[in-house]
Amino acid sequence: MLKRIFLSLFVFAFTLPVFAQGELLATVRINTPQLQQTDRKVFDELEISLRDFINNTKWSKDQFEQDERIKCNFIMTISSENENGFFGGELAVQSVRPAYGSGYETPMLSHLDKDISFYYIQSLPIEFLPDATDNQNIAALFAFYAYLILGLDYDSYSLYGGEPYVLVAQQIVTNIENSTTNANAGWRPKDGGKNRNRWWIVENMLNPRIKPYRAAQYQYHRNGLDVFSANPDQGRSVVLSALEEIDKANTAYFNAMIVQMFTNCKRDEIVEMWKVAPKSQRDRVIQIMTKIDPTFSQRYREIN
Repeated sequence: MLKRIFLSLFVFAFTLPVFAQGELLATVRINTPQLQQTDRKVFDELEISLRDFINNTKWSKDQFEQDERIKCNFIMTISSENENGFFGGELAVQSVRPAYGSGYETPMLSHLDKDISFYYIQSLPIEFLPDATDNQNIAALFAFYAYLILGLDYDSYSLYGGEPYVLVAQQIVTNIENSTTNANAGWRPKDGGKNRNRWWIVENMLNPRIKPYRAAQYQYHRNGLDVFSANPDQGRSVVLSALEEIDKANTAYFNAMIVQMFTNCKRDEIVEMWKVAPKSQRDRVIQIMTKIDPTFSQRYREIN
């Protein structure tokens, strides 16, 4: 897995084999609990098309071995439809990363996008055109999250290593935001309210106030979790230092969406990690986490 760091500077011609596979190993599920107009076969076909699109697209210039592919899940729940093939609903996106020297997989992304909408006509191919402002919205939606997954993953292996992928995700948002014909929700700062959509994800990731947060992601994973199985005390100390930096970033950019996305992923992991630790460290972790994730303060008190 770690060799991806060193491959990232190679040009496309040297890294892409003739029969390249994608970087992601995704499952896709579409739920339609309330729909009555559209034949379920349409969504079965869409599931297959989206899975193939995600798994067979080369999203980077790096070569991934089969066991290096990033595991991720996409669960779409469609709640509205019309006769013209326009659908709306929610998309849950999850990804994990292995912790070195163990069989443990740490969650990297666990996000519910509550405001998706797209057109889909049966048998219409899903094709992502990076520079197209009027790109088929479902392709742009899944491409956005593919690049976000890569950005988060690469950030965990090298300092700001995910920057190129976050910038592509930003470009997808910018293209649609500037489009005069693509009015689908979730791509503009005021869509959905409360600063919680795709526009704000990339804004947070690239905002200078969040730089310490992204540096902490590298410390948390590469220097913390990846040594934890061999040296739990050292791993916990590094993770605690990372949490201190995340706390500072949250103070500098209060209520940042990306910090809340972090706590959604790591809440249970952090609680379990700190149940066996010096009391002074446990108390500090509880203090930090109840500050940045107050809704779940009772969960963190389980550490003691």
